[in-house]
Amino acid sequence: MTKTAWITGATSGFGRAAAQRFVAGGWKVIACGRRSDRLDALREELGASNVHTCAFDLRDEAALNGAIAALPEGFRAIDLLLNNAGLALGTAPAQQASLDDWRTMIDTNVTALVTLTRALLPALIARRGGIINVSSTAARHPYPGGNVYAGSKAFVSQFSLNLRADLHGTGVRVTTLEPGMAQTEFTLVRTHGDQAASDKLYAGMQPITAQDIADTLWWIANLPPHLNVNRLEMMPTRQSFAGFQIHRDA
Repeated sequence: MTKTAWITGATSGFGRAAAQRFVAGGWKVIACGRRSDRLDALREELGASNVHTCAFDLRDEAALNGAIAALPEGFRAIDLLLNNAGLALGTAPAQQASLDDWRTMIDTNVTALVTLTRALLPALIARRGGIINVSSTAARHPYPGGNVYAGSKAFVSQFSLNLRADLHGTGVRVTTLEPGMAQTEFTLVRTHGDQAASDKLYAGMQPITAQDIADTLWWIANLPPHLNVNRLEMMPTRQSFAGFQIHRDA
């Protein structure tokens, strides 16, 4: 039986690599994102019989509901929701941060995620399917400038654990994947297009790749039905934990 995964944020990074990995493994994919040109290219690459694309902003609830209603017959039986879409904006401390950036992160990382999850829960329960929410090591390890991004990912991690509790007995599995430093478009988005800042962040180290994450997502999704990975934190070998900050009198 062919399975179907709904993947958000499928236009780049983890989402695009996951779509490629799941189609290569014989699944169908509903690929969602804002950039229709990239979704068109993905569908052409992987085949229209394997990929159904939905170009809309996840923050638009009417568009989200419309995309669900318009699913073709061959893509309506959803076995996995992969909530990958999300972003960080800005690196400034809270007292200097943009409130608009904060609102965008909350609307995307929190509100849109829970809206789509709630909408698909009946279908996932009917299929005894799974949910994988992409969080971050920032959910558990604070750092200067993390403020609302880290807070939104902490929500994702805690929401996932509570979903797991609520879905007890349904057969639906829920996993939170919390990656550390990964080289995608993430830092470019966070710095509003500063390529030099992105290059500096990843210089001289070996970060997680989108393919690493896609392979991990594939492994989680294809575990035997009696096993549930509750939470999985990943870091590059060259990344570890920082010490506490100390402010000293001059």
